[in-house]
Amino acid sequence: MDLKNNKMKILLIHGPNLHLLGKREPDIYGSATLSTINSELKKISIKNNITLTSFQSNSEGDIVEKITKTKYDLLIINPAAYTHTSVAIRDALLSIKKPSIEVHLSNIHKREDFRKKSLISDIVIGTISGFGKLSYELALTAAISYLKNNKSKRETKS
Repeated sequence: MDLKNNKMKILLIHGPNLHLLGKREPDIYGSATLSTINSELKKISIKNNITLTSFQSNSEGDIVEKITKTKYDLLIINPAAYTHTSVAIRDALLSIKKPSIEVHLSNIHKREDFRKKSLISDIVIGTISGFGKLSYELALTAAISYLKNNKSKRETKS
């Protein structure tokens, strides 16, 4: 939490090829661009007094660096293709010990067999998939609720 203004911080990571949203396979991923999704999420975060930082990279190493070197209270991550292959991202998530939510535009369980296995689903607090850009909005709503609920629990213990 940002002690200066008491704002909770959420980091949103978009994995490889998500910069192509709106152009890439719109029948699977929808027609919304990444910029549109980020803009809509920013509006929701402002209404809820949350600092939201969005990051997209095609590089596994850059994603690991962002996970492990950024200050935040909760992570929302769409690892995209790295969902099924990246032990490095899994290890980064385990090392930070921060609550994380996995998000996907498509329902990975209705896709090709190799896409049905997520290497992070068992270590995140929840997974939201299959609702297109709404998946991100649902993940952000869940993140805000989770943070506010846990903040009140911490304050009650004090």
